[in-house]
Amino acid sequence: MNKQIPLFPTSLIGSMPRSKMVLSALRMMRSGRIDPNDFKRLIEEETGKVVKLQEELGIDIITSGELGRDNYVSFVSGKIGGVRMMSMSDMLDYVDDKKAFEDMLTALDVPAVSIKNAICVGKLQYKGDIVANELLSLKRFTDKPVKITLPGPYLLTRSMWLPNLSGQAYGSKEELGQDVIRILKDEIDHLVGIGVDVIQLDEPVLTEVVFTEGKPRSFMCAALSERKDPKEELEFAASLIGPVMEHLGRTGTVASLHVCRGNWSKKESTLLTGPYTPLLELFAKVNPNLLTLEFSTPRAGELNSLLADARITGHTALGLGVINPRTDEIEAVDPIVSRVEEALTYLPPERVWLNPDCGFATFSNSPVNVLETISGKLRSLTEAAAILRRTYHEAGQ
Repeated sequence: MNKQIPLFPTSLIGSMPRSKMVLSALRMMRSGRIDPNDFKRLIEEETGKVVKLQEELGIDIITSGELGRDNYVSFVSGKIGGVRMMSMSDMLDYVDDKKAFEDMLTALDVPAVSIKNAICVGKLQYKGDIVANELLSLKRFTDKPVKITLPGPYLLTRSMWLPNLSGQAYGSKEELGQDVIRILKDEIDHLVGIGVDVIQLDEPVLTEVVFTEGKPRSFMCAALSERKDPKEELEFAASLIGPVMEHLGRTGTVASLHVCRGNWSKKESTLLTGPYTPLLELFAKVNPNLLTLEFSTPRAGELNSLLADARITGHTALGLGVINPRTDEIEAVDPIVSRVEEALTYLPPERVWLNPDCGFATFSNSPVNVLETISGKLRSLTEAAAILRRTYHEAGQ
């Protein structure tokens, strides 16, 4: 860890809403109608505003807002060789069960036009930057501790694998996964060389494995892959996440794993439901420093479903989700404090971090909230942290 991080540190998960100017520039960038340097300058300027907002609200660990990404995973199509951005209609041509694919899209509460995916169409090549330039830009605006987010290796492998295309370069999804691991390790080394305090791997699709039995498949940018038995699929996920997390852990940077239940809709009924119990074995195997999890919604289950397990509470810190990014209501401070105190019956104060459940703009064209509400929510977060610090410093921390 490069900088001192306070007790009950606060941070965003990652994404923030993009301005109309950024959305327009993203579209023009995709179609080659804007100079890349002009796009970079705009994103840097807008990142500065996101950083300033976080600092003014008292956030401890600063994130970039992911403004230059079209969404939290498919942006890699412009960053990794052998990957191509494809629309739903493009992918349909290569899907064997076209009806099932169309039914899945119909069930989703997200505009089909906003769903694009990065698909492996050749051997993967690391070009020297996935989020490294984003980190460099972020660090120009703050001296506070910083966090950078990366799509995790299971999410990347599963979302990029379209058998009828990817199979021309790789004999199996497992073989593709080994190249994904290699590329993420190279990127992590680059990020650590720049200087970063927290690296977060996003693996939201883990919940799709265990919570969609008998329900319409969630898209999560990764529903193309064929369904295996959940136990087998989780073992595959752990085989990818574990080596990357181990590599990251050796760098001295806080290694965070973020898992949620979907963040594309404000309709709670559309999103996945279930406690973390089926994922405990995977969490124990991949052994992150920090588990950054959703807990502000009842859909996430009770805290004891996670924290009653000694393999988790023995050494892992919890990034406790206490803010729902999808609601219009601004959370009151007292319930946040009470939720943290519930976690403190299992964990010491130095191992509880505070954050929203997820990002505020999973898809660039479909943010789940607006800046005015987001500001109010983050103010509640930092006020709760301040109360907790006073209480637990006075108790001798």
